Amino acid sequence: MSSPQIAGLTIVEFTPTRMMLEFSPKIYYSRDIPHALQDLVNTMEVSYRRSLVAKDMFEAAILENTYEDEPDAPHISIINDVDDLDVTPAWEFYYSNRIWHGDDVPPPDLPNLRGCDCEGYCDPKSQTCSCLKRQQEYSGHLSGFIYDDKGRLKQRGFPIFECNDLCGCLDGCRNRVVQHGRQYTVNLRKTTNKGWGVFAGRQKIPKGSFIGVYAGELLTENEGEQRGIKYNKFGRTYLFQLDFYHLRPEESGTGGDEGDDDWQPKYVIDAYHAGNFTRFLNHSCDPNCAMNACYVNEANLDKPLLALFTRREVQPWEELCFSYTGYDSDEEDDGDIHVNNGDAVYAPCLCGAKRCKGYMFK
Repeated sequence: MSSPQIAGLTIVEFTPTRMMLEFSPKIYYSRDIPHALQDLVNTMEVSYRRSLVAKDMFEAAILENTYEDEPDAPHISIINDVDDLDVTPAWEFYYSNRIWHGDDVPPPDLPNLRGCDCEGYCDPKSQTCSCLKRQQEYSGHLSGFIYDDKGRLKQRGFPIFECNDLCGCLDGCRNRVVQHGRQYTVNLRKTTNKGWGVFAGRQKIPKGSFIGVYAGELLTENEGEQRGIKYNKFGRTYLFQLDFYHLRPEESGTGGDEGDDDWQPKYVIDAYHAGNFTRFLNHSCDPNCAMNACYVNEANLDKPLLALFTRREVQPWEELCFSYTGYDSDEEDDGDIHVNNGDAVYAPCLCGAKRCKGYMFK
């Protein structure tokens, strides 16, 4: 369709597609992760790093580094009422909600991104909404969008396909949740035996609520494997494979529960050098949160966001945890052998759940 003309002047219509072409989302790369503040603080005396000034600085850095992508998110407090050793987590990473692409990882697939043509707000009973059709293609019997009218996840385990920047619907569409960022208060709190953890604020968090995105570097599986060898030795790893059932090809060529045994995930997220509060989530054998694959401005199915949602209602001040042995599981242990090769990361599980398996990693 050609643009209208008035008195010889061409009037450009800023459709969602044209807006995407003119103002495409910025791509962030691992090589550009800032570290000046961390370097500076780590040169200071230990007494300063354990002062309230350092605590205020850490909280201010969180606010500054996330204001652009979630300006309305509640404040994150850092709390240590366990000991006087640390007032903040280690100054070893850049706080960010963003995904930082490794050099070997392709940028977001915007050319193949498709949006719906809905006007106003998308109708969960629509027969024409392309975003709704795609969601239902991957969520089986689920009717309507995967979110209810309060923005809560109706059923876990399915990939989420939110409306994106190419869609004609309004910003308040019910199919836009993860992209609006965190809505609930969370705090970083020192625990007695598990290091730092993530805790709810003074209000309950309903079941199915979005908590945050697991942010960090998006790396190839090979790079992640090499880093994992090093991380396991000193007992801390922030690596998570983008390994979901819908990515596993069947003989027919479509996604499904029964995948190709030779298939391997292509990418991992590493929150060691850059990440947000989700890097401090502790493991639980009976978790109250779980990760879901989510797509917004990305057409490449191999590169979903890791979106954290509550599995049940979370009580005020309760610790938020998820399972390190699986993104989402209501089932019993699948029988995989637990092998401890002596690496420090294979420490015993201290989650305290009634049915604790005794380990965090397989």
